[in-house]
Amino acid sequence: MNRLTAPQGEYGLARFPADPRDPFRAWDAADEYLLRHLAGIDGEPADLSGTVVVSGDRWGALSTALAGHSPVQITDSFLTQEATRANLARNGIGTDAVRLLSTRDTPPDRIDVLLVRVPRSLGLLEDQLHRLAPAVHAGTLVVGTGMVTEIHTSTLRLFERVLGPTRTSLAAKKARLIFCSPDPGLARTPSPWPRRYPLPEDAGALSGRTVVNHAGVFCADRLDIGTRFFLRHLPAVRGPERVVDLGCGNGVVGTAVALADPEAEVLFVDESYQAVASAEETFRRNVEPPAAASGAAEFRVGDGMSGVPAGSVDLVLNNPPFHSHRGTTDATAWRMFTGSRAALRRGGELWVIGNRHLGYHVKLRRIFGNCEVVASDPKFVVLRAVRR
Repeated sequence: MNRLTAPQGEYGLARFPADPRDPFRAWDAADEYLLRHLAGIDGEPADLSGTVVVSGDRWGALSTALAGHSPVQITDSFLTQEATRANLARNGIGTDAVRLLSTRDTPPDRIDVLLVRVPRSLGLLEDQLHRLAPAVHAGTLVVGTGMVTEIHTSTLRLFERVLGPTRTSLAAKKARLIFCSPDPGLARTPSPWPRRYPLPEDAGALSGRTVVNHAGVFCADRLDIGTRFFLRHLPAVRGPERVVDLGCGNGVVGTAVALADPEAEVLFVDESYQAVASAEETFRRNVEPPAAASGAAEFRVGDGMSGVPAGSVDLVLNNPPFHSHRGTTDATAWRMFTGSRAALRRGGELWVIGNRHLGYHVKLRRIFGNCEVVASDPKFVVLRAVRR
């Protein structure tokens, strides 16, 4: 755990799940810049009266430092919410000091202070600004923050198009602030989210069917080549097996299983609220009849396989991310693999798709004691490990 020293105080902060070996902090220079600005270090202190909304807080650093103003945190990440609860508790702050909302929840009716940590996905920023805009008024203080690599001309144009005139600060420690003056009379176009597109004819059981993507979900405009390769090499599922689409994204893998075997029970899991909403809509749109679909699938926002009973699963299908909250790491994949082993029944299988260079076969052999290559091409490999 590292300590953030800000004008608002000093705070012990950690990511979630907390790991003493984690080299990444729970905040960065962009968070520090915003907190200094709000405290008036570079000018007049900001008026934080009224309803304060913090959108896109990465690990709860901003919400924790501003807990005295009873902020509303809006995030797409289940892990961020858990980190916020843990960081509030470790600093002796009641967890009710911050109201936690997901990006799928209805935002407050009125927002007097809007603080935006610019997300990696421009689409997610667009979606959230559209959702928040009706609650913003002419007197709303709107300040965004991000590293210089995260704030582009397109970012500023998006603020201007949805909220009003926008400018940026000078860079400090490779971070910038965004200042936006809301214009209630601005004529804005409707949000383009969610997006839908048909799958190509080589997508297995889902060929030609429609996928639903909410903002911020990987490959919002087209099927990525890794998932396409996975869909062509999925295991044959027969009978009432319990299947988990782990890190489900828009749900195409789990939906393909449900189409191929109507008796299968599919659990869609992701830490992204946007992803799980996408998966559910993709499933409902393609699996019939609706009555059977409602009993054949479960959609859960959570931390990987946490909460899945040990020995209750026949098959786990997984395309693990190797970028987690802007950090390139194999920690997420490792936790997904170990969680899968615990949840699988004896003889149950974990199937993984990944880039060849990531070396997932080494980890799987260490965890399961076995691993075989099901299919491969010059870029991707599909691996199978069995719970002995």
